[in-house]
Amino acid sequence: MTGSNCWCFESFLDGDFVSQNVDVIECSRLRKAANTDESDLTAGMKYHASVGLRVGARLLGIMNLSGPHWRALDEPDLHLLSALGAHVGMAVDRAHLSESAARLARTEERTRLARDIHDTLAQDLTAIALQLEGALRQLREGDDEARARIEKALAVTREALGDARESVLTLRSDPLGGKPLASALGALARGFTSETGIIATFHDRSPATLAHAAEVALFRIASEALTNVRRHAGARRVELSLGGDGAAVALTIDDDGDGIAPGAGDGRYGIVGMQERAAALGGTFTIGARPGGGTRVDVRVPVTP
Repeated sequence: MTGSNCWCFESFLDGDFVSQNVDVIECSRLRKAANTDESDLTAGMKYHASVGLRVGARLLGIMNLSGPHWRALDEPDLHLLSALGAHVGMAVDRAHLSESAARLARTEERTRLARDIHDTLAQDLTAIALQLEGALRQLREGDDEARARIEKALAVTREALGDARESVLTLRSDPLGGKPLASALGALARGFTSETGIIATFHDRSPATLAHAAEVALFRIASEALTNVRRHAGARRVELSLGGDGAAVALTIDDDGDGIAPGAGDGRYGIVGMQERAAALGGTFTIGARPGGGTRVDVRVPVTP
């Protein structure tokens, strides 16, 4: 993989991808691996035909049908590909609509929760803190036990108020874009492949659902791990896996790059940040050599009821 834009993608971005463009061509994104005989990276594929995915006159994207050999397309082939593109385009459009509706519902619910916390809990805690501060000022000299109790209550109230405000900020800023964690990680892997040419795949085997804060932390850990792969690993492939059981969720990122020496990541800001995010959830974080070469990042966080 080269990571560069191929002709069909550039044509799609320019808005001039039409049915007359459909042909079998040598793929520029597969050419490097094909020419260096790294067929394991391309599954033997070298050529492809690009098919527009449409709903009516609206072009949603392109689909590449790949193979190892060049073969000219005749008129029936073009009609078949056009019909296939229309059917797949309709399915993609319906999936987008369903996902958008679910994302909107989640966003609206998060906004409602943030507003409720701000307008009720945070406001009540602020009023309680003010009353406690007033009570402290009214205490007479020598009421040490009462003063200690009120000061403790005030400290707890202020801490709870801080937690409520942090919850409001978290609910209103969503790096997952309103998606469930698995969908967000899948999109992250696809974007990484498109930007770098490193083949990233995602496997979802998790039976558990996490709290949103935990999903955000795992997503940020995955993003940081992929940044490290891009900058340091020299990898050709990276796999993200989400698994676990009913008690915990595990996120694993494996790459086939140069590997990491023992202790090499100590003190690095990105790795320290990943460790801190996992620890804040009561979870574990490990990074080390992967069996067969490369690096493995493994995060495990408990599922809280």
